Amino acid sequence: MTPRERVRDAYARIALGERPEAWITLRAEQEVLAEAAALDEDLPLAGLLLAVKDNIDVAGLPTTAGHPGYAYHPARSAPAVQRLVDAGAIVLGKTNLDQFATGLVGTRSPYGPVRHARDPEKVSGGSSSGSAVVVALGIADLALGTDTAGSGRVPAAFHGIVGIKPTRGLVPTEGVVPACRSFDCVTVFARDLVSAQRAMTIMSDPVWPVDAPLAAPPRPVVAVPARDQLTGMSEEWLDAFGRAAKTLEAAGAVLRPVRLEPFLEAAKLLYNGGFVAERYAAVGAFLDEHPDGADPTVAGIISAARDIPAHVLVADTERLERLRAEAMAEWGDADALLLPTAPIHPTIAEVAADPVGVNAAVGTYTNFCNLFGLAAVAVPAGPLGVQIITRGYADAVATGVAALLTGGPAPAPAARGLRLLVVGAHLTGQPLNHQLTSAGGRLIGRARTAPDYRLHALPTQPPKPGLVRVTEGGAAVEGEVWELPPAALGPFLAALPAPMTLGQVRLADGTAVTGFLCEAAATGNAPDITAHGGWLSYLSSLESR
Repeated sequence: MTPRERVRDAYARIALGERPEAWITLRAEQEVLAEAAALDEDLPLAGLLLAVKDNIDVAGLPTTAGHPGYAYHPARSAPAVQRLVDAGAIVLGKTNLDQFATGLVGTRSPYGPVRHARDPEKVSGGSSSGSAVVVALGIADLALGTDTAGSGRVPAAFHGIVGIKPTRGLVPTEGVVPACRSFDCVTVFARDLVSAQRAMTIMSDPVWPVDAPLAAPPRPVVAVPARDQLTGMSEEWLDAFGRAAKTLEAAGAVLRPVRLEPFLEAAKLLYNGGFVAERYAAVGAFLDEHPDGADPTVAGIISAARDIPAHVLVADTERLERLRAEAMAEWGDADALLLPTAPIHPTIAEVAADPVGVNAAVGTYTNFCNLFGLAAVAVPAGPLGVQIITRGYADAVATGVAALLTGGPAPAPAARGLRLLVVGAHLTGQPLNHQLTSAGGRLIGRARTAPDYRLHALPTQPPKPGLVRVTEGGAAVEGEVWELPPAALGPFLAALPAPMTLGQVRLADGTAVTGFLCEAAATGNAPDITAHGGWLSYLSSLESR
């Protein structure tokens, strides 16, 4: 479909009544059609339809945060929204949510409970309920949510779509009505991992630590809790979780057990302690003055936080630090943690009967993530979703491991490392390649040097070639370009054995990258193998002799 056809189809489906409660405000169809007609089709997100949770500002549309009396009209869009629009996404409108982003069920809204996209008896998951539903229905291609306790992951799990919750601080929260300002994240929903990651890359700030990994290792170590560590789940869901773990193992992951107690203890602090005072700080005064239009469960949670003494928050902060240290010691050297996204998928009636208890159960495995500063990706897995959780700023590891589970390609993060040309023992499949992958490097692709080099077979262990730049008689040499975290290049240089060096290498396309070179003096007695075109071809010729 063209962008205009895609817009018409979306509005036609909305007009037919496909979960109308998922929306709070829609843009005028003619306005959106005009925007689609003027679109630059070369933009990376050209023509993709975007829905925005209604606690995130969109210029020209009211922000209600799920409370009609709270509505205001922002002068400009939140940076997360504007970056997607600048990349070609087209905003359809604002979506329903658990009021003030307080909930994981999607029923706490005066605009009506948002029913599940396929089973209207069940909850859609919240608080980013409407955003997940319109993506699951195929009305929107992308949707923004927020995640404090799991709201960017639970709705994804319930609908079999992808939800990415980045490390706190990667996506700016300017223009977002806060739930708990210290722990809020802007998240994205999509129907596939690559689309979700592309949007997340566009929204993110370039604030990565120099040692942040750029990819998951080929055989990531994944911590997986034993079956008896998982509480509140049916036998069917436990079996499905076990199958997800086995799928990861079959794809190359190394599984090891993990004890969940410190993680789950920390999760209770988000609502059952001092941290809930942040919710009162955000909107408590407004609710005190405007009780009409407030969801009673939300108002009860936020208003009760008014009287939490400061010493409770201080004590809980100290307790959280102790639990974080215990949890990270339990995590050990694992690259990621595999958990269910939610233990149950309740009906709307079950939530109505016990609105606080059922909501708390839904957040069992999500509440601790932002308290610990972790990143997570929720992906489909059988009748439930699972989440891949990683340390902060290891977001690329989370999406890489998630790709092993879904069977699709690993999404490429934004270029944020240093590029390195390798021509020998560090090539894919060669004995020193692990030095690149263990440092968090990722393969960019094959490359050829400019025709200015000679290649020699050095008498080293393991065998490796020496690449030498020459003033005449040179040729192009095959290799690979890898991207490494900036902090990884220094150790490479320090550990390089003579006669190897790192220097600038010109590529056939005219660009220059850092590459492995060799001192010319060391190649006098080393066979010249340039005629083979590259190290792998030379090795093949040895095998055929």
